[in-house]
Amino acid sequence: MTPKLIIGVLVSGRGTNLQQILDDVENGKLHASVLVVVSNRESAQALAKAKAHGIPTIVIDPKTYASTEEYDGAILDALKNHGVDLVVLAGYMKVVSSVLIEAYRNRMMNIHPSLLPAFPGLHAQRQALECGVKMAGCTVHFVAEEVDAGPIILQAAVPVEEHDTEESLSARILEQEHQILPKALQLYSEGRLKVVGRRVEIADA
Repeated sequence: MTPKLIIGVLVSGRGTNLQQILDDVENGKLHASVLVVVSNRESAQALAKAKAHGIPTIVIDPKTYASTEEYDGAILDALKNHGVDLVVLAGYMKVVSSVLIEAYRNRMMNIHPSLLPAFPGLHAQRQALECGVKMAGCTVHFVAEEVDAGPIILQAAVPVEEHDTEESLSARILEQEHQILPKALQLYSEGRLKVVGRRVEIADA
């Protein structure tokens, strides 16, 4: 059996995607180990979820660094110290710099609550409702220099209902995030993802 993929997760909030990853690791659906969880916020609820599973957590406060590059350098040191193969941005509300992107080129994934390239950036669900789209969704992609514009790995569509609010649409999109993020991680662990230009090719099992 191939060695387990070593994952490091960056978080800022509740950690529901982190929880799904941990559940899938524990039930054997995901051939990987989460060895460290790093947050830019001490108040992130995701940290408690990691600790409940015995996973080391590190809080790195961006305010204590002179620049984003310096801050990301500290994160990079933490990831390297834990032997991380793949970085996952799971509700991480901070734009990463080239320091991290170059170190983990095509080895850093983000989950975004829209069908990219539509509605990048913040409040994607609100943008979808304001534009009156009939189909929203979520995207797992590799992280590149341009925000939410890296090669797309997987997407899931979520129909927009007539009386949707930002909250109701977000909740249904989140359910799909919990499906496609672990699936993308498993595809990576099986060596089935190949980046070709701006596209990701998925090899047959």
